[in-house]
Amino acid sequence: MINVKGGYERVFAKINLDAALNNFNNIVSSIDDNTKVLAVLKTDAYGHGAVPIARLLENQPKLYGFALATAEEALILRNSGIIKPLLVLGYTFPSSYENLILKDVSFTVFREDMLEDLARVCRNLSSTEYQYKVKVHIKVDTGMGRIGITPSDDGIEFVRKVMEYPEIQIEGLFTHLAKADEKDRAYTEKQIKIFKDFANRIEEELGIKIPYKHISNSAGIIEYREANMDLVRAGIILYGLWPSNEVSKEKISLKPVLSLHSKIVYIKKIPPGTSISYGGTFISDKDMVIATVPVGYGEGYPRSLSNKAEVLIRGQRCKILGRICMDQLMVDVTGVEDVAESDTVTLIGQDGSEYISMEELGEISGRFNYEMACDFGKRIPRVFTQNNKILYTKDYYEDF
Repeated sequence: MINVKGGYERVFAKINLDAALNNFNNIVSSIDDNTKVLAVLKTDAYGHGAVPIARLLENQPKLYGFALATAEEALILRNSGIIKPLLVLGYTFPSSYENLILKDVSFTVFREDMLEDLARVCRNLSSTEYQYKVKVHIKVDTGMGRIGITPSDDGIEFVRKVMEYPEIQIEGLFTHLAKADEKDRAYTEKQIKIFKDFANRIEEELGIKIPYKHISNSAGIIEYREANMDLVRAGIILYGLWPSNEVSKEKISLKPVLSLHSKIVYIKKIPPGTSISYGGTFISDKDMVIATVPVGYGEGYPRSLSNKAEVLIRGQRCKILGRICMDQLMVDVTGVEDVAESDTVTLIGQDGSEYISMEELGEISGRFNYEMACDFGKRIPRVFTQNNKILYTKDYYEDF
């Protein structure tokens, strides 16, 4: 494992940028030649670090740009020097309109009041020397039931209204697949047909050619090549994680990008009848050796893994004993030869021939891998590596 300097002995997440680039290249290899990738970096790139991932991918020829969930996430990328197109996938509040327009960020629209407000801000910003325009992607609800216009006569009228504003440029049209990660294909195939029919109707009835139409999320990229269209939105698979257990793992090769590491801070021998952690949910039935690890749910490591999950020490699986605390957890190291304080503990990742995945922990904890990755918090520094060297690090130790 890479030797991390700078005080990250307690805990750190290693972000393997080589793995992220491998995943991107394999995504590119699995889509049509005329389709580009919109890399989804919301929630700080699913906890992996949006700015470093964006810098890694920005110059890739098949990358169109980056998708975010909020205005703030988009501004972080722009303020960090990212120049490729940015799209906010969710609702954007009016207080952010001016900043996003000035930074050339694209909006998702699906409400009429957004159109008038966006046009008004453009007019207020414009001068005789320069006329501002705002780029928008129209969201269509084909079966997600979340946000988006209906693919109906009302939807056609909405698009017509968008076209009436000279300050607004229609850049894209998209929908989101609700069940693409399930084996039953009927619902997803219906969504794809509804979207394509509606897109064709827009272009035929309104005489507009929409530059970028996109349907596929990560599961769609794996399972529905017919839904590639102009863009695909690569999210969880960019980070080497699977959308679900039902997608085909033979169709694309992925490498997990994040691993999580700590150290043993204390080792003790205990006799039978010893209670471990809050509530005494584990009581030893024999002589045991117990190691304490300074990681807990305060880092976002789920308390629901108590008495269930394992960690890796010296290439062996060691079970967590008792309840996970806010800042510490205890593991059974009875059978680990030569185990010592300061030994490395791998909570997620590879040690020798053993591997603990985010999917494994998600299943045990009753969560899923998306949630786990996004919930790792500010107490975990990120260490970004490339070519087996530390490229840079990120922590929040001076935040106040």
